[in-house]
Amino acid sequence: MFIEYLQHLIYGYYPYLAGTVFLVGSLIRFDQGQYTWKTGSSQMLSSKNMRLASNLFHIGIIVIFFGHLFGMLTPHWVYAPFLSAGAKQIIAIVIGGIAGVMCLIGGAMLLYRRFTNPRVKASSSTMDNLILGLLVFQAGLGVISVFFSLGHLDGQMMLTLAGWAQSIVFFSGGSADFMADVGWIYKLHVFLGLTIILLFPFTRLVHVWSVPFGYVTRRYQLVRKRG
Repeated sequence: MFIEYLQHLIYGYYPYLAGTVFLVGSLIRFDQGQYTWKTGSSQMLSSKNMRLASNLFHIGIIVIFFGHLFGMLTPHWVYAPFLSAGAKQIIAIVIGGIAGVMCLIGGAMLLYRRFTNPRVKASSSTMDNLILGLLVFQAGLGVISVFFSLGHLDGQMMLTLAGWAQSIVFFSGGSADFMADVGWIYKLHVFLGLTIILLFPFTRLVHVWSVPFGYVTRRYQLVRKRG
């Protein structure tokens, strides 16, 4: 009885709590603390291996984000005529596995740098270290889950997780029931992902809202010397 209640709490109600804090918290952060709306880059403090680590981490996490976004929220009937669930599972394993390893390696390098470089360590807040650590751990869980997914090449586990995500986003109800027979690795992966979403407004991750698309079309700045 307790396990069933906990399951409904985590996978039925917690997603809406995390989503509400994510949206409202981001709006309040933007309204009340615009001076903290930044990446807080430490590249000027130490650039050693920074480019490699940052590129691996960011490319990996971007591919993972959009892969999860479209993979989990696209209804099965949309791609069923030309792509089976099993084929989609294999594509997800290959692309997600590569992106996961990139994110894990890059994130681990950045995390190591934060704890071993004195200048970077001094400029890092507890929340900076916590959120980066959670992202690295989440990437590690994702890579481990790939091996579990090799035992579900028919795509049924992927359809179950997608069903859970779609029931949450589209308010279908009974979302927690989808997670009843899901393996522990997937449950932990989902729970940690929701927790990262919950913590999002309180970290430097808010800078992703400020993707500088305006730089593509803005006019050049004219800089003149004083006469």
